[in-house]
Amino acid sequence: MRKKTGLLFSLLVLIMYSTGAFAANQEGFSLSNSDCIKCHEKQPATIADSGNKHKTEVGCLDCHTEHPPEGKNAIPDCSVCHSDSPHYKLENCGSCHSDTHAPLALNIEGEVSAPCLTCHEKQGIEVKENPSAHTNLACNECHPKHRYIPACMECHEKHTEDMNVDACLSCHPVHMPLVITYDQETPSHYCAACHGEAYTLLNNNTTKHKDLSCVYCHKAVHKAVPTCVSCKIPHGEPHPAKMLSKYPECGQCHGIAHDLK
Repeated sequence: MRKKTGLLFSLLVLIMYSTGAFAANQEGFSLSNSDCIKCHEKQPATIADSGNKHKTEVGCLDCHTEHPPEGKNAIPDCSVCHSDSPHYKLENCGSCHSDTHAPLALNIEGEVSAPCLTCHEKQGIEVKENPSAHTNLACNECHPKHRYIPACMECHEKHTEDMNVDACLSCHPVHMPLVITYDQETPSHYCAACHGEAYTLLNNNTTKHKDLSCVYCHKAVHKAVPTCVSCKIPHGEPHPAKMLSKYPECGQCHGIAHDLK
């Protein structure tokens, strides 16, 4: 009996010593990011490939400050770090940012616009204040992936075969495509795609107007129609005031600018 009691006492002492040694060892123990990869191989690989600022500005332990079984909040709320813009106040971040280790690999489903406009406010204002067919589209109709910019020809036909995306954008701002502007190098056959009759009349004309490009007269802004006298050379005001009072419109005698008489 005494032998059993002594054995139990020794075992108890050993357990108490082991527990104390473990606790003492725990006080000096800390994890590092390199420890996480021992169990979590996929997440560090995802961050290395697509982590953006999650890759360069934070480590595993900056976000995951706790770990089961002792810690219950292994996955923090996004608002712990992200809280300084209207976008970060949106609910259900995970509906788009389904993988926090690849935060810009967005899952955009359905018709999505409002969340986009919390970051892209300027584009939202442009498309709303300048009505076009684009105004009625959800953002992800054209941008199914974050930062994806489609070529215009994915939806639209070219005006001419030699046009490319840069040519489209030189006249049509994407989010207000009917606010058409152009520079003085714009070739006339671009205009002819919509204004074919005027282009044909001008090419068949025998006056000096035939040698002018469309943008020479219709400067900078689409649908700008100048007066004849605004071209100081050679026109100016070539007729006496008495004649002009009787025929105030040049076209009354000369027809239209594309088909002068």
